[in-house]
Amino acid sequence: MEHPPAGEHAADLPATSRPLPGHIAAALAGAGGAADSAGQPWAGRSLSGDSANIHNFEDDDGAADPGYLAALAALASGDGDEAAVVAALATARVFVPILATLAEEGDGAGGLQADKQADMALVTLKAPDGRTAMPVFTSAASLQAWHPEARPVAVYAARAALSAVAENAELLVLDPGSAVTFVVRRPAVWALAQQRDWTPSYADPELALSLGEAAVGFPAVRRVEIHPGGGVASRAADGTTLPGGGSGPELRVMLYLEDGLDAAGVQSIVSGLNSAWARNEVFAERVDSIEVKLQRAAQ
Repeated sequence: MEHPPAGEHAADLPATSRPLPGHIAAALAGAGGAADSAGQPWAGRSLSGDSANIHNFEDDDGAADPGYLAALAALASGDGDEAAVVAALATARVFVPILATLAEEGDGAGGLQADKQADMALVTLKAPDGRTAMPVFTSAASLQAWHPEARPVAVYAARAALSAVAENAELLVLDPGSAVTFVVRRPAVWALAQQRDWTPSYADPELALSLGEAAVGFPAVRRVEIHPGGGVASRAADGTTLPGGGSGPELRVMLYLEDGLDAAGVQSIVSGLNSAWARNEVFAERVDSIEVKLQRAAQ
């Protein structure tokens, strides 16, 4: 039995836009005043010398973070894994695309309609399974190639993940439409937002133990194993397969059942385990998407 995968190649997802979160909109509304967003007056400040570094990315050249590129290269070569890529993102600068959306029109010269007011909006994507995803770009060039009219806003990836959570986006899609598109799934998005380490569900021994304990009440289940799901891998633009960065299903649960069960008996076991897992906090927090495979236990 397979649960629906999270979606196809992230670059093919249609884009939609949402209003900026309230705190950002309020900050923009207050721009141009006598004080900054913290209420500190601009008067008397020096914008020369060391004081000129007014934000974290003052000398940013727009290139992708070297640590992220190294982790991605190690993943491609088989020397790294998904967890290392997400760990590299924890300290990386990324670009979040912002688009202007028309809020109000007015009469312009010659009776033509003109933009009277425009809002800036975060961009989100809709996955084929209906989930919301947020596009994030590791370089200014990749964002420009994806949407020339989008404004790149530089933030740390952890802050982008926090914004994704606030927007109810379950996926971060890194560099859609580029040579390599890497999807960060919901548990890893939450881990980035909380600035803590992430372990993929299929490599999580605590999760494996929890799933096994849930099966104790089903004597016909002889053994439970976890493996990477069929949707963990992703495909680069040149056709190369990467062992990570896919959109799901993320976790494959192998159930080894005793021989002699009929179809109704198997269905009862699977349904019962699904219900037990749904009530399991470890499962709910650490698993993004799942597929269940059945296997006859060796005698």
